[in-house]
This record gives sequence, structure tokens and C-alpha cells, in this order.
Amino acid sequence: MKLFDVYPLYNINIVKGDGCKVWDEDGTEYLDLYGGHAVISIGHAHPHYTAMISNQVAKLGFYSNSVINKLQQEVAERLGKISGYEDYSLFLINSGAEANENALKLASFYNGRTKIVSFNKAFHGRTSLAVEATHNPSIIAPINNNGHVTYLPLNDMEAMKQELSKGDTCAVIIEGIQGVGGIKIPTTEFMQELRKACSETGTILILDEIQSGYGRSGKFFAHQYNDIKPDIITVAKGIGNGFPMAGVLISPMFKPVYGQLGTTFGGNHLACSAALAVMDVIEQENLVENAKAVGDYLLEELKKFPQIKEVRGRGLMIGLEFEEPIKELRSRLIYDEHVFTGASGTNVLRLLPPLCLSMEEAKEFLARFKKVL
Repeated sequence: MKLFDVYPLYNINIVKGDGCKVWDEDGTEYLDLYGGHAVISIGHAHPHYTAMISNQVAKLGFYSNSVINKLQQEVAERLGKISGYEDYSLFLINSGAEANENALKLASFYNGRTKIVSFNKAFHGRTSLAVEATHNPSIIAPINNNGHVTYLPLNDMEAMKQELSKGDTCAVIIEGIQGVGGIKIPTTEFMQELRKACSETGTILILDEIQSGYGRSGKFFAHQYNDIKPDIITVAKGIGNGFPMAGVLISPMFKPVYGQLGTTFGGNHLACSAALAVMDVIEQENLVENAKAVGDYLLEELKKFPQIKEVRGRGLMIGLEFEEPIKELRSRLIYDEHVFTGASGTNVLRLLPPLCLSMEEAKEFLARFKKVL
């Protein structure tokens, strides 16, 4: 049997990681400015993380959600405190797409509506409703194209108000910062008006913080720059530092019903140990503050490069837009300078390093980046 060939691959086999560095099978060292799609939050192979997972799997890796799991309760309590959402509830699942599926389902259970508002260039996942809310026709299969979603221009106040004034929208789903869309940032004015319009029309506001959350922006959630509180928040990626895990943070306005939501693997003992280790390290090593400090430095320095058309971002979520396609630039960074970065579309280079990226490593990246330019 062969692998189903849906990923264009760089001819590199990564076998080891430590902090913000990874090594291939030939022993070549790379600086990781991508963190495996923003997944690596506390760094590769952090000793506390590996110890927590090892100790847990030696005791119990998994058991059913039909019995008490005190690790889940601890994750919920800790996440509430670290995020500032202590009065919300937590539902644990396995992936970002699954988090958004459950958020949209919960919204529809709440108000009985079926229409969704999403935004141009949004990415919310590849399953059923999540992919329909993703603004990319090439990955929406006919069976998923059910007419539930209206896409609006990001930051277009009038278009948003006009659509919500119809009173038939179930939920608005929006990223704290658009990731796949090219590091596009909603304005504070737009987010505050969106919050107001949702409240006035009985529409559920869902903040997809899967890529922009968990400290990446320099605050725990990117929407906290906008001084709003959504009804539902979805998290994944950085929550487990590579262990498959996701969560839905749910406002007290929603009342749980037995059987309403469910999962087999979500919130298993091993995943919860990973999540607790991540929160330990984020707090002990001040990684949210580090993301802001190092991110601010990178943004300031990158804006000095005349070759870059526009630099966008917050914290360690940075997009570099060029006039020309960046495919060759990204390849040279990997093969010549041994730096992993990401891309968005054809012209945007994305930087999503682990939140432990040091100032010295940031300077090293800038030196290597300057060489390929």
C-alpha cells in the first residue's frame, strides 16, 4: 500500500527536534520558524512535556468518557484561569476542524437557525460544515456545498451589519487573525461592531483561535486585543504541542444536554497530560510575553527590508507579502539556509515559530533571510 498522495513534499525527513531547532536523518540542523503549522507552542521535545506524557502513558493512556477523568477537570480549570474565561465551560476533542464542527452545531442547537457568516479567505477546517465555512472552493466537495454559508469581506462593517440585520444567521465564525488567508487582522472597530450586531440579532459569535490563540499573538487570544468576548472560542494546534487535541470554550448562556455532543478520543488521559504540560511551561517560562517581545522585534526589523511589499502580524504570527511568488524564496530558505517557514497563497511567507523563539534565534533568522533576499 502507498500513501494517498495529497501533500507536495520537500525532500527532507525530519527525525529530531529540540526547542526551535529540528534535524533531518542526515544530521542537518534547521531553524524552525514554522512549528509544524503553528502546532509547536512550547518547543520541540521540551523535557517537562516529554516527562509528563511518558509518566502518564506508563500509567494510563486512554479510557472512556463514560467515567470521571480528573485530568479533564484540571485542564478546564487551568485553561479558564490562564485565558481569562473561568466562567466558560470546556468541551475537549481532537482537532481544530472538529472544534469548529461542534461550535457550529452548538450554535444551531441554541437558536435553531442554519445560516453561517464567514469571511473571504477564511480557513476553518476540512470537515463537513468547517470546510463549507472555509473560503476555498477547491477543497469543498459537492456533498459539503449545501448553501449554509455567506462569505463577507473582512472588516467591511456595512456588509456585515446588512447581512446580520436579516435576523436569520445562526453564527458568525471569524479567526482572531486569519492564518491561511495571509495573516489578515480584523480591526478592533470591526470586531466590536460585530460583537454588538451579533448580540442584537441573536447570532452566536464564534472566535476561531485555533492558529492565533494560545499566546501566539502576544495575548492568550488574539481577540483580546479587541476587548470583546465571543460566545464560543475554538482552540487546537498549540494546546497539545503536537499531541492531537482541541477544545471548545463555551459561554454560560449554553446549557449542556446529555448526548448533545460526544467524542471517543477527545480529552483522553494522555492528551490532557500534554495540555497540562503546555500550560505549565507557558506560565513558568512566560512564553506569551516572549512571543510579544520577540514578535515585536521581528516585525520592526522585517519592515526595514525594501523587498517586502507588506509586513503583517502580531506576536509570533507574521506574514510577509511580496510582489512576486515566494515558492523559490521558501525553497532557498529551506535548502540553502536551513530555515523552515510557511506560505499563504502564492505571495505570502508565514512565520509561526514556537513561542520560545529567543531573540538570538530571531536575529539568526534575519541574517539567513537577508542572504536569500
